[in-house]
Amino acid sequence: MAPDTDSRRNDAPLAVRWSGRISLTLRILAVNVFALALLAGGFFYLDSYRSRIVDDRLEQSARELKLLAIGLENAPPDLHERLIAAYARQTDDRVRRYAPDGRLIADSFTMNAPRYRLRLPSEEELKRHIARFLDKAMDRIVFADRPPNFEEPTVDRAQAWPEIMLADQTGKPQATNRYAPDRTFMISAAVKMKDGTSLLSTENARDITRVVRAERLRLGIVLAAAALASVLLSLFLARTIVQPIQSLARAAVRVRLGRAREVTVPRLPERRDEIGMLARALSDMSHALRQRIDATDAFAADVSHELKNPIASLRSALDALDRVEQPELRTQLMDICKEDVRRLDRLVTDIAEASRIDAQLSRTRFEPIDLGLLIEKMVIAREARGVPRGVRLAFARPRKDVAVVLGEEQRLIRVLDNLIDNAVSFSPDGGLVQIIATVADNEVLVSVEDEGPGVPESEREHVFRRFHSVRPENETFGKHSGLGLAIARSIVEGHQGKVSIADRQDAQSGACFIVRLPMAVERDPGMVSE
Repeated sequence: MAPDTDSRRNDAPLAVRWSGRISLTLRILAVNVFALALLAGGFFYLDSYRSRIVDDRLEQSARELKLLAIGLENAPPDLHERLIAAYARQTDDRVRRYAPDGRLIADSFTMNAPRYRLRLPSEEELKRHIARFLDKAMDRIVFADRPPNFEEPTVDRAQAWPEIMLADQTGKPQATNRYAPDRTFMISAAVKMKDGTSLLSTENARDITRVVRAERLRLGIVLAAAALASVLLSLFLARTIVQPIQSLARAAVRVRLGRAREVTVPRLPERRDEIGMLARALSDMSHALRQRIDATDAFAADVSHELKNPIASLRSALDALDRVEQPELRTQLMDICKEDVRRLDRLVTDIAEASRIDAQLSRTRFEPIDLGLLIEKMVIAREARGVPRGVRLAFARPRKDVAVVLGEEQRLIRVLDNLIDNAVSFSPDGGLVQIIATVADNEVLVSVEDEGPGVPESEREHVFRRFHSVRPENETFGKHSGLGLAIARSIVEGHQGKVSIADRQDAQSGACFIVRLPMAVERDPGMVSE
């Protein structure tokens, strides 16, 4: 089982760190609900809207009562009651007049039919109780100021009305807002007249409550519809995002637990968004991991197989040494042991090289390398050491600083060495190996041609497999490990290049190995000026 990921360090920003503890579904829902909370702030607006209506009504009531007072002051006394009755009919107010000593001397309710009736909550239907409950709830939510309750005095005198006392003290009209028993508004206004009498008007402003409740109902309907739509869209969004991510996470966990062979990571081909890109990337990664595991298993099996032959030969030779007395046979067996040891050393060296190429290349900083100059030095060094069987080397060197690539010099030398060794080993005695470096389509092409038997098309991919070796008939068995071309391909691919086999361009017998590497340009990372 793979070890758990070390999560002791958390370099994520603080906002990501705390929010990462909450599921994605809840975060999506919270964001949308937050927008709804802003919409719900409209209830605070309703409270200010109601306050403005009440304030306007208070000001209107005081102003209209002042006009009535002026009219009474300028009218004959015998018309006073008719003016009061007419005013009450037009405004739906109850108008009362009090003598200087506080006695009630006129009441519009005794002149006309009452213009309003205070309703007791016990007399109303259920929906009115629900409306009042909502009124109280909204008042608590918005912290609205609660006006005092309206009560008719037991003894109706001017001294029982605070607004009359305040108007008497200030000499200005006064207006007050109170709650009726059913929580509707009672608007009252008082005016002190020049003759010492006082006017009082009271109005049950049920229309204010109706308007506010109607607006609240509309806002509630909008808020409920928006909340429903937001929740449904949040759940839909969470379903389209969270569920695929959870599916991918479960597949990734199964891969981590070592079950890559049995895991099929969904590719979500119908999705063209970031989730689809992630799914396909994870699927490709899982497929690549599966191939890497298979390649590792095959490589381990091949290594075991390749090591068994020299070990078995070495064991047999050592066992025979104990039983052989002739010096000539003992010398021959010792030569066999030495050759097997050398063969094992080559195998171990090449196996170690093949196994660490990828890791080393991933950590290496590539530098500009002139392949023309590099190949020229290699050819000169080989000719100085001597090429076996009289094989000749020919290199057509390009102009300086033309065939420049970004890479790691020793690895590229290993590639060229392996290809030249392969060409020399398959060339006939006195044959010619041609090395050509050219530039085409922003690529550097290096070809190595020999005059050997060539590589059949059916084998051109197989020769790059590890331990796959088809050697010349005249070559001593075990001289090569079968890893040279496989190592060359790994190095070339690590340099973002390709290596392939083709027929010679002159149609002559032989093989042509072609290496394609990206040409270095000035803007490439690691490019330095000479």
